[in-house]
Amino acid sequence: MGERFKAMTDEHIEFIRHQKLFFVGTAGEDSLINVSPKGMDSFRVISHSQIMWLNLTGSGNETAAHVLENGRMTVMFCSFEKQPVIMRLYGTARVIHAWDKEWAERIEQFPAYTGARQIFVQDVTLVQTSCGFAVPYYEYQGDRPTLDKWALNKGRDGIEQYWKDKNTRSLDGKPTGIQ
Repeated sequence: MGERFKAMTDEHIEFIRHQKLFFVGTAGEDSLINVSPKGMDSFRVISHSQIMWLNLTGSGNETAAHVLENGRMTVMFCSFEKQPVIMRLYGTARVIHAWDKEWAERIEQFPAYTGARQIFVQDVTLVQTSCGFAVPYYEYQGDRPTLDKWALNKGRDGIEQYWKDKNTRSLDGKPTGIQ
């Protein structure tokens, strides 16, 4: 059943490479708990104890507000085919914006998405695997093109205006780091 590790093993990294979907969980000290599904080509393993993922523009920006407040983040993968596995990566994260010095180096590792909003880098301090015996089988059919088309139609200037209009505060009114 469940096992704990101080870092990702090579087997864990290989498992992650085959996943098309992951979930990110964060919470501020006194805020709503946020769980967001993520997809597309937006996840990278940097080392056995560090990952990063590209956050694309969406209707909210809870993750950024929570990470700015306390850094706590859990990333979860689950296998919907073959071997039933759930893997959680616990740790602390930091957010990188386009105006940060590190952005240029990090963004090159992802496709050029017009809606690219932030990059999160997480230091993984605990890896937990468990059975996914109750997780149903699902078949991957492909990425939805909707978010990318929406961002392309807005253009980069439109995306940045959207951030100012909709992404500067969390649901709890906390700042997200968007200027």
